[in-house]
Amino acid sequence: MTTERFNEYAAHDGVAPDRWASALHLFDNGVGVPREETVLERWERAQLLFEAKDYIGAARLLADVVEEAPEQTGPRLLLARAYYHSAQLGRAEEQLRRIIDRDPVEHYAHLMLGRTLERQGRRAEAAPWLRMAAAFAGELPAQD
Repeated sequence: MTTERFNEYAAHDGVAPDRWASALHLFDNGVGVPREETVLERWERAQLLFEAKDYIGAARLLADVVEEAPEQTGPRLLLARAYYHSAQLGRAEEQLRRIIDRDPVEHYAHLMLGRTLERQGRRAEAAPWLRMAAAFAGELPAQD
């Protein structure tokens, strides 16, 4: 097989995005030697799954990442987003409240919590979170 022909190959539906991240390190320890994925690698694979809109798969990985690195806001926020997009709204709310408790000025967490509460039909409870997110973003209400 020539290089030209190899490069002409067009993938149809291709390999699942998370497989690429795993394949990159397939032989790091040598052929046949099992290798445990690091937290960083699981985080990267979860991001790929999220980008591919596999929110449930991303949430499974992110739950482990958050358990191993609970102080990190990024993985917890992406976990909340994965829960939101997979309609696990109670879990999304729980993660968002944890983020806000630890970092009260995390703008996006306020916005997501407001949207999560709205999606649950809790509009009155959502309103203060959405106002706070708007204030953090500099979107002050118009003065009459």
